[in-house]
Amino acid sequence: MTNPTAAMIVIGDEILSGRTRDSNMHHLAGQLTEAGIDLKEVRVVGDERGTIIAAVQALATVYDYVFTSGGIGPTHDDITADCIAAAFDVGIDVRADAKAVLAEHYAKSATDLNDARLRMARIPDGATLIDNPVSAAPGFLLRNVHVMAGVPAVFEAMVASVLPTLTGGAPLISKTMRIERGEGDIAGPLGVLAKEYPLLSMGSYPFQKDGKYGAHIVIRGNDADEIDAALGKLAVAFP
Repeated sequence: MTNPTAAMIVIGDEILSGRTRDSNMHHLAGQLTEAGIDLKEVRVVGDERGTIIAAVQALATVYDYVFTSGGIGPTHDDITADCIAAAFDVGIDVRADAKAVLAEHYAKSATDLNDARLRMARIPDGATLIDNPVSAAPGFLLRNVHVMAGVPAVFEAMVASVLPTLTGGAPLISKTMRIERGEGDIAGPLGVLAKEYPLLSMGSYPFQKDGKYGAHIVIRGNDADEIDAALGKLAVAFP
């Protein structure tokens, strides 16, 4: 049985401009790998309504799970929630349960729940809230799309909330062999090995150190015995 598949949409002009380095994709990929869910595609899009809607509609029909990060805060350019609602043609408004969560959170610090903060309680119709133990403002799940914050600490907490609700598969196992030969020498035997083990993924990642060329060969799959057998044959080819 094949593992469930997933895609991610990273939302934010600050990512595309280079002002902010995204770490959420790296974190999500690691968590999904451990859960046996294959992350197949990641798109980075700006704060543009049409682009976000198109990405959501395209990926939600192809993959089992879709995750978004960014654009659910209190400012005018936080438009993700509205775009998700538009993508699925549902309404959106301030919801009582989300508002209650925010009201309780801000009351503890005697902070006003003003109109800007209240924007974070706008939830598409039919969505389920995703818990945010860090800063209270919830994410949400609509159909197969999990909508989460862009701030790494909050995103990671939301991922932790979501993971127990997902159906995973066999965790992906990854093992690496270092070969101090150029990729031109490695390519032929590696290609033969890849055909012999079609259920394994094999990648070659070259390096150069002290004037010498080499590559780290990474073999991934769900069967540890198959991976070990393939690595054994690789070791014989490049003693």
